[in-house]
Amino acid sequence: MSFTNPIINAGLGGLSDLFEERAITPVEACDAYLSRIRGLDGVLGAFVTVEEDGAREAAHASAERWAKGEPLSAIDGAPIAIKANIAVEGAPWTAGIDAYRDRLAPRDALVVSRLRDAGAVILGLTNMHEGAFGAVTDNAWFGRTQNPRRHGWTAGGSSGGSAAAVAAGLCAGALGTDTLGSVRIPSSYSGAFGHKPTQGLIPTDGVIALSWTLDHVGVHGRSANDCAKLLAAACGAEAELATEIAEPASLDSLKNGCVGRVIWDGQVEVEPAVAAAFDATAAALEAAGVQIESVRLEIDYDEMVRLAALVCAAESLVEHQEMLLATPRRFSPMLQERLNFGRRASAADLAGAYRTLAACAEQIRETMTPYTALLTPTTPQAAFPFEDEEPWSIPFFTALANITGLPATAFPSGVMESGLPLSAQAIGWDDETTLGLARLLGHDLGAPAAFRG
Repeated sequence: MSFTNPIINAGLGGLSDLFEERAITPVEACDAYLSRIRGLDGVLGAFVTVEEDGAREAAHASAERWAKGEPLSAIDGAPIAIKANIAVEGAPWTAGIDAYRDRLAPRDALVVSRLRDAGAVILGLTNMHEGAFGAVTDNAWFGRTQNPRRHGWTAGGSSGGSAAAVAAGLCAGALGTDTLGSVRIPSSYSGAFGHKPTQGLIPTDGVIALSWTLDHVGVHGRSANDCAKLLAAACGAEAELATEIAEPASLDSLKNGCVGRVIWDGQVEVEPAVAAAFDATAAALEAAGVQIESVRLEIDYDEMVRLAALVCAAESLVEHQEMLLATPRRFSPMLQERLNFGRRASAADLAGAYRTLAACAEQIRETMTPYTALLTPTTPQAAFPFEDEEPWSIPFFTALANITGLPATAFPSGVMESGLPLSAQAIGWDDETTLGLARLLGHDLGAPAAFRG
């Protein structure tokens, strides 16, 4: 990973080895990350709240457990960041909306409670696109989250702060939420790994909804293994699949199936650099001995995203309606416009959207039936400057997994000449397979130049 500090360079998975070897303690790991946040986040803009006292208290408790040889899990003592729409008891619970700035979460979201039960050290809350309704994280109330690899360019969204913090080494892992791609898009733009699990695998209790129909809680990491370990903890120790999820699928198991390589000519406009990196990824998979076939999804990507956006607008309007009526000026014009998209729709419009999306999901699943997974680019384009208009096509590929509820993992597939990351995505029937493909095919892009020290 090439971070100068070995604590940061270890990532999430390497920390448990350092703790077990007594090379460092969780207190030292916590202090290293807090120091980086203090020194570097003024430039990055990834965090909106830092819980220093709570983090240190949790780190000391973890250190005592490791000293006794009784860690709670593989992530005990790991410094983790949480997206600002996920409740952390006593911390601001805003979803990036000014109207909720002074609201403190009365209790942890269930997923945060599970991470605490696993011994995770919660560093604080990360910035996000306002209301989770967008893919840029240029927040009118809480500021911009910069791309860690190019200042002035978006880190993506809506979980931009979480992905940027992971990629820049300001946390060992992070939680985000993903409705049409909001974990995988910023992972793509920032050069991190991002996993959206099977719908329902991580509970959304205590998450401010964008769309309760499409919302997922997901994880960001600096490797597929890091994502897998964080995912297993987020599922809870009692989850039947937790043990399997903690270990991505092996190459041998991946060779037992066939992967569909999605082709999109005439359907989606993809930047040449993205397409070239995707071709190289598919070639690498074939060279590893995994059978691969080209497959076309006979769907209208544009209509799929338009109808999914309508569902998001209507359901988000229900979520925020009371506060929007009471304090409209504390919702940005951008968010008001997107919520009004839902307000203007008729009941028939919305019913039609649900029916068409269900049919689209069935079509995708039917096309996937012969395959263990589908491979696509994560986004049709790489990151772009804040001044550019947010491309409508950003979620064309990522939304496929949300409307089907299937797991998907985004992983770095290379870099452009400019140094901006490129990314591919695996969508599968189970979480271990997509994480296994990400482990096999993902690139270690190294630390962003401005954050190596």
